[in-house]
Amino acid sequence: MPIGKQLKSAKEKVDRSKTYQLDEALSLVKETSFAKFDETVELSIRLGVDPRKSDQMVRGAVVLPNGLGKDIRVLVFAKGEKAMEATEAGAEFVGTDDLVDKIKGGWFDFDTAIATPDMMGTVGKIGKLLGPRGLMPNPKVGTVTFELGRAVQEAKSGKVEYRVEKAGIIHAPVGKVSFDLEKLKENVLSLVDALVKAKPSTAKGSYLKKVSISSTMGPGVNIDVPALQLLVK
Repeated sequence: MPIGKQLKSAKEKVDRSKTYQLDEALSLVKETSFAKFDETVELSIRLGVDPRKSDQMVRGAVVLPNGLGKDIRVLVFAKGEKAMEATEAGAEFVGTDDLVDKIKGGWFDFDTAIATPDMMGTVGKIGKLLGPRGLMPNPKVGTVTFELGRAVQEAKSGKVEYRVEKAGIIHAPVGKVSFDLEKLKENVLSLVDALVKAKPSTAKGSYLKKVSISSTMGPGVNIDVPALQLLVK
């Protein structure tokens, strides 16, 4: 069946005017997945914040209890003993100026970047290349640190970084379609819990405005927000 017909068939199973309980929403995401690869499940959350105001920027990271279902390739900017620590922790790529030169040349075969604080002057040279791809190390999400062993292990075990976009929306992966429902549910609740805890004190009114979930190719399924908040509490 052509992709157009598959997507149409998947959309017909989802009532866009309805909000679903989390369990039902996750079941629908699995049911409407039709790609031949193991699709990523992504959560989209509209927050009641104004990202243009610095005190309402929601950004952070959370280690999902069941990981992301993929091998994370970690790059670390470090030297000396810290470079050895990163290598021993399992980082695929460890270096300094050599990695900067490779990235300047258009190489981006890694999923996350970590740096020791003393390397940020060097890393800053490629900030304009890493930033737009969401790969720039940042102390707010724990990717600028001297504790490289812990940082590398967290990245590999399914650490998800989140950052609110200009429209007030956060997009974040929560696993794969092949995960069982309970594992997906635990990951979703961990992410939502982290977002609730990251609520800016200056944000007024409703904070979690709209939540939807989908697979890479599948249709979005709207989640009942009040019911979701009760699950998190």
